[in-house]
Amino acid sequence: MSDALPESDAALAAFGYELGILKRIRRSGWWQAGIRDPESVGEHSLRAAQLAGLLAAEEGADPARAAYLAIWHDSQETRTGDLPHTVRPYLTKPDPRAITEDQTANLSPAARDSVREAIDEYENASTIEARCAKDADKLEMLLQAVEYREQGVQRVEGWIESARKGLTTDTAHRVAEAAVTMSPLAWRER
Repeated sequence: MSDALPESDAALAAFGYELGILKRIRRSGWWQAGIRDPESVGEHSLRAAQLAGLLAAEEGADPARAAYLAIWHDSQETRTGDLPHTVRPYLTKPDPRAITEDQTANLSPAARDSVREAIDEYENASTIEARCAKDADKLEMLLQAVEYREQGVQRVEGWIESARKGLTTDTAHRVAEAAVTMSPLAWRER
């Protein structure tokens, strides 16, 4: 066996390091609401993936697939950072597929295709799993806004309403309605 590292293994390791950046990139839109240290993209993506799996289970879809789509939905932000919605009048949104193509160019075909297909499915929202993943992204933002509101931040209603308007599944609508009327600590009382 050669001491040389297979190229595909090195590429996967390098991509793993790139993905680590998501733990350090802050969700920048929250700064506009006065949050000094908002959650990271990685933290957001974890709860979004968890919620996507749960929404999919409730909707009769594949929870693992929905979670997989959600875990990748913001992975392109290693290259762009987290762009708040206020940049829309000034910048064209980068194409997630093009960024993912660049990010995964050196991966083995199996790994590369897995990520590219996930991003394509998520962006097309053509499956119930993709719609659950997109709803989970919005629902996670809503939950975070309610948590910030409970900490005394008063300027989060726009995030809550934006999230509610973007939901498509019945389950996500019901969960959002419940979430805005309860304390983020309600789980402690059950």
